[in-house]
Amino acid sequence: MTETEDDIRSRALADEDHADIYADDGSIRLDFLAIVGAAIADRDLLFLRQHVARLHESELGDLIEAIQPDQRIALVRLLGDDFDMTALTEVDEAIRLQIVGHLPNAQIAAAIGDLDSDDAVYILEDLDQEDRDEILAQLPFTERVRLRRALDYPESSAGRRMQTEFVAVPPFWTVGQTIDYMRDEEGLPESFTQIFVIDPTFKLLGVIDLDRILRTKRLVKIETIMRETNHPIPAEMDQEEAAQLFEQYDLLSAAVVDESGRLVGVLTIDDVVDVIQEEAEEDLMRLGGVGDEELSDNIAETSRSRVPWLAVNLFTAFVSASVISLFEATIEQVVALAILMPIVAGMGGNAGSQTMTVTVRALATRNLDIHNAWRVARREAGVGLINGVLFGCLVGTVAAIWFQDIHIGGLITTAMLINMFAAAMAGITIPILLVRAGADPAVSSAVFVTAITDTTGFFSFLGLATWWFGIGIGS
Repeated sequence: MTETEDDIRSRALADEDHADIYADDGSIRLDFLAIVGAAIADRDLLFLRQHVARLHESELGDLIEAIQPDQRIALVRLLGDDFDMTALTEVDEAIRLQIVGHLPNAQIAAAIGDLDSDDAVYILEDLDQEDRDEILAQLPFTERVRLRRALDYPESSAGRRMQTEFVAVPPFWTVGQTIDYMRDEEGLPESFTQIFVIDPTFKLLGVIDLDRILRTKRLVKIETIMRETNHPIPAEMDQEEAAQLFEQYDLLSAAVVDESGRLVGVLTIDDVVDVIQEEAEEDLMRLGGVGDEELSDNIAETSRSRVPWLAVNLFTAFVSASVISLFEATIEQVVALAILMPIVAGMGGNAGSQTMTVTVRALATRNLDIHNAWRVARREAGVGLINGVLFGCLVGTVAAIWFQDIHIGGLITTAMLINMFAAAMAGITIPILLVRAGADPAVSSAVFVTAITDTTGFFSFLGLATWWFGIGIGS
């Protein structure tokens, strides 16, 4: 190791602010990355334990994503038992699989035993069934049963995201008994804000907030101060629907129940925040036709995820091209049309995308339904007409001056008005129709909206020109 590296390492070790690893733009500081990389290369366990192992799980996750792939494996192996496996819930799936794929199942099992059940499930659900079974077999019976039950629920359901560690007491206990139980029992979750009340069959009866417990005398029975659980979450419920309940009712945690109403877990706000971010990112990616692609994916995986919708786009492009071919004679006689028609289609496509984005998001958040759909459609129609007149007149004026032909200006003005109105209608009706058909509007809407705006734009502009100039179609 050179003298310069010694100086850098000494300054880093003297720095007491371990959490200050971010640059102003939110990325990991380059100098910190260089120091960590050198420490990994030199197998400097002292530095790694003092400055890396102590990082918060989210910070450690960001660091893992920022360093080189070979450094990730080396870092996890060097830290051993000091590595916080919770950090793997903060990284891309491809990176998580890369890391656990290089670790022995015995080490994974030992680390998972120290995690909350929701974090353990997050790691286990991505593994092959054979590795998952081998890891679960090494866990204590009770923990193994809890994790298997969570893994049996559908992917992206509340049951998959719930934490199976919770505090539950019978209704006939007193406040004093409950407090003593929480003090003496070692198997309780590290942090919680509510105590659930259950009957002998584990059926959920009610809930008590911790502050109510602390403000009540010891001899008071639990059943007299518990409140009804108004919003228990079915374990089979989609995680996005569960997140909407948290948002609507300002929940910090919620009981998760099975089909018989028995308490099986608790969903907490920290997991719901992750779900909200995950679902928002997923909708955004799907609107672009890239599915669940991640930055850590390799070239082949990235290409494979983008090919299907590019193929659909290619088909719709040929549909648009066939519309243009109908007016080949018109374009040959009025060359200005070939120059201007992309403007009509492009403006319609952008307008349609704006309406579609708002509609898809409103459908996802359930702000748009059958009761207000017609009102929103009227609003979007009005917006389409206003924008069509505004930009149609603007483009028409420019076109008339450019080609010194007022007829061209009038034609493109009218075509812009027609296409902007069609774009607004397509942007709101297509996502709604896709939802009614059981399809995901975030995945499918963009292709169909673009196809409609392109064909409508070309057909209206070229069709009007053919009629106006008296040119026969295909002549």
